[in-house]
Amino acid sequence: MAIRIIAGSLGGRILKTPRSHKTHPMGERERAAIFNAISHDLANAKILDLFAGSGALGLESLSRGGRLAVFVEKDHLAQKILAENIAALGVRPQTILHNMNARNIFNLGEKFDIIFADPPYHQPQWNIIQKLGQILAKGGKLIISRQKGMPLPELSGLVVTSSKIYAGAAIDILEGINEF
Repeated sequence: MAIRIIAGSLGGRILKTPRSHKTHPMGERERAAIFNAISHDLANAKILDLFAGSGALGLESLSRGGRLAVFVEKDHLAQKILAENIAALGVRPQTILHNMNARNIFNLGEKFDIIFADPPYHQPQWNIIQKLGQILAKGGKLIISRQKGMPLPELSGLVVTSSKIYAGAAIDILEGINEF
């Protein structure tokens, strides 16, 4: 399966996606809605694409003006495809790719302006997502994709600014209100 970058400097470019039950590429409609909602936050932003899969969210962010995208993906097949997507788009200088478990992101000591958390639906990783406010810059945005019907856990230091349902997915946009 292939998906495309929707808009920006890389708009229309095709991305490969892993053929695996471990990943679920986000549909174009959902991605378009997210990026319409956060478009004013992307200029020069430092982005974290956690549970990155193909890297579509981080790469779309770079296409729309993001400064740096940090990708975290532990699945070897997905990481290989993500590396191929980064190379094909020519954005390697603007990317960092970590082959590690998502829980290790807290060991890097970095803050991010925008964090995308799109974990596998069969393993939502709430214990990690509940801590993401610690690495989100004040006023930053956390975008969570979860299976429709699965409740959003309690997230301290964050306020929900948008929550919408798209087919089988719920997309939540939260803003950081605390400086950890």
